[in-house]
Amino acid sequence: MSAFQRKTRQREVILEELRKLTSHPTAASLYEIVRRRLPKVSLGTVYRNLELLAKAGEIQKLDFSAGEARFDANPQRHDHVRCVECGKVDDIMAAEVDLTERFSGRSSGYEILTYRLEFLGVCSSCRSQRGDARQDAGSQGPSGDHPVGRKTE
Repeated sequence: MSAFQRKTRQREVILEELRKLTSHPTAASLYEIVRRRLPKVSLGTVYRNLELLAKAGEIQKLDFSAGEARFDANPQRHDHVRCVECGKVDDIMAAEVDLTERFSGRSSGYEILTYRLEFLGVCSSCRSQRGDARQDAGSQGPSGDHPVGRKTE
């Protein structure tokens, strides 16, 4: 914990539970897990502590353009891939390329401080479900494909 944060039991439990997960949970889903250990904790307390931990650099807050923020216990620089169908998020540990120097001051005129790279795809679970649906669904178009990110009725 950084010097400006006092250590609290609630914050310790929230961090411990987040570190057990690789699923990059939302605050609401982490709240459900933390409540098993701290039944009186509030959702607001979980949100506030996650924000404090992220500001202190102890965890990452993943603010994707679609959906709620998710949290990652690994504060080290790394990228993520998000399933456009179910929203699952996974880490990508690829060789790091420092793009900050490469693009600083170029045509944008910005001083690039950092960057966040998000890959979009379809996870293996959704692909297998979609594959099963294709065998049964002759009325969805010539190939049975769904537009990415959309569900059909």
